[in-house]
Amino acid sequence: MADNDPILISGATGCIGSTLARSLYADGRALVLFGRNEERLAKLAAELPDAEVLVGDIGRADTLAGNLELPRKLKGVVHAAGICEGRTLSDSDPAQIREHLEVNLVGPAELTRLALPALRAARGTVVLVNSLVGLYPWPGWIGYAMSKYGLRAFAETLRLEEFETGVRVSSIFASRVATPLQAKVHAQEGKEYVPDAWVQPETMARTIRNVLETPHDAELKDITLMHQQYPRP
Repeated sequence: MADNDPILISGATGCIGSTLARSLYADGRALVLFGRNEERLAKLAAELPDAEVLVGDIGRADTLAGNLELPRKLKGVVHAAGICEGRTLSDSDPAQIREHLEVNLVGPAELTRLALPALRAARGTVVLVNSLVGLYPWPGWIGYAMSKYGLRAFAETLRLEEFETGVRVSSIFASRVATPLQAKVHAQEGKEYVPDAWVQPETMARTIRNVLETPHDAELKDITLMHQQYPRP
């Protein structure tokens, strides 16, 4: 990479976030690791010397402003944090739906807002890890679907608003990824979990890197990433 403006990874200690962080670090990329678990962040940072750590709760967007010292420039902000719980509307309640919206939509929007000056300064890229559910409705996941549809609208609007500044916005609509969260989802569904049957975290990391490394004469707007044998979310 020609420059070394840092990349901020939200959800850095999760399976996708940590896989991406290790991959970028191996190539000498400066990193900002963001998450709410200080102990887990410190453990990851010990693997990746010189990586900066920012502690904050993406699910409490109103606490972020004034509590984060962001770099002057950011090559990218990757939103890899998120929650997913399967419930129909009849089995849901306002708190459960609200939690999905706060973690999967409101928090990423606020963190991006705070990072905009640094993104503009570097003509950086916002990468939103979305889901096929953000494209196609899926029964039994009402709160999750609402948050991911909202994240899609956020990306489309932000892209239009920041076009003149050179900030790019990309959404990755992924099918199921082999992570501990996916194991939990399968347990909720009462299904056997076979990690090899799904998109691997390394594939997600490589896809995100391709977005970040795309030259500025182009923009990877939307990417749909589906496992070849299991195209449904």
